[in-house]
Amino acid sequence: MCVAAEQGKIVAVRDAVIPINTLLAVVLVSLVAIAAIVSAAGRLGTARSTVLASVRAVIQLAAVSTVIVFVLRSGWLTALFLVVMLVAAGVTSARRITRDRSGAWAAVAITVGLAPVLGLILGSGLVPMSGVSIIPIAGILIGNAMVATSLAGRRALDELHTRYGEYEAALALGFLPRAAALEVFRSAAASQSLLPALDQTRTVGLVTLPGAFVGVLLGGASPLQAGAAQLLVLVGVLAAQATAVLLTIELVATGRIVQEER
Repeated sequence: MCVAAEQGKIVAVRDAVIPINTLLAVVLVSLVAIAAIVSAAGRLGTARSTVLASVRAVIQLAAVSTVIVFVLRSGWLTALFLVVMLVAAGVTSARRITRDRSGAWAAVAITVGLAPVLGLILGSGLVPMSGVSIIPIAGILIGNAMVATSLAGRRALDELHTRYGEYEAALALGFLPRAAALEVFRSAAASQSLLPALDQTRTVGLVTLPGAFVGVLLGGASPLQAGAAQLLVLVGVLAAQATAVLLTIELVATGRIVQEER
């Protein structure tokens, strides 16, 4: 019976694997076309970005798929790969927040959000110290911290710009610059950047079955083990994002991240 069960798992995993063939290419191109056409028709302004992002995703995933096997065999290469991910996340977030050089602080916020969460997860022994375990979890944490940092920084700067009169009024009432800035944008920046992850955590299992759950389940783990892995990831994302957003807001409030000249 054990042999039959294992064979059943292998068949299930094999059936769940998406084939790499012409049909996949046609479906992907069709999906990109739908997104671009809808964006263009609705004047959303993201048609070109959608196509470029999709092309980049193909190239980058192909490159990662080629080198990941070698990276996972070495602790040093795994660490280097994490650094590359952090640099890429920092550059992406900086460009989203501002054109000013001060956007480089975004990398610091992402790193500070990642470090304690990944350190606790690995230090606790819940996740083995191996590249095949570290890279996926770190990638999820970095990606989510990047998104939250971008949203928080951009919203904070936009609020400060559009509500500058309120900022000056607070200064006139005796507020220090940092306190006045926080009064203007802290709530809006935090809400916009943290709500998506909070909603995903609230509705997990009811609305969505995130990738970590499905991946662990297909890997042969029990549903309870898959649920535990997903819970660890979701709560870790909340912690990483909260830390990154807090630091981003502080960096804007203290003038270390500034908006480009208009």
